[in-house]
Amino acid sequence: MEIKQMPKKPHSGTRLARFLEKRILEMRPKTQAEIASETGFINPNMLSMIKSGTSKLALDRVPALAKALEADPGYLMRLALEQAEGDTAASALVEIFGTPVSANERAWLEEIRAASDHSDPRLTSRSRAALRAIFGK
Repeated sequence: MEIKQMPKKPHSGTRLARFLEKRILEMRPKTQAEIASETGFINPNMLSMIKSGTSKLALDRVPALAKALEADPGYLMRLALEQAEGDTAASALVEIFGTPVSANERAWLEEIRAASDHSDPRLTSRSRAALRAIFGK
């Protein structure tokens, strides 16, 4: 009987791992150890383990980590759910509860409402093209 070994880095390459790597660099001069401590991790290497994919982020740590990273907790929760539950379960949660909306996304929505005098504007091909042009798409 062949014993199948679990991959050593089952969570590597996730959007959460990539986000953490980038955001921790952006937080300099704040150190990774300081961020881990502010999050309440006993092991200061926990963030390295999450970034490398050897560990996943516990969902109960999302609010504290979001605060330590000065990141939106809704966005971080969405990434943590994808990592913890996989795409299928994360999709089911989104289908049931809706897509978590970040503070940045809420700000965009409020600006659209203000710019349109709260007229509930329809997304036309022209407005879609203008919006995509803002992001270089």
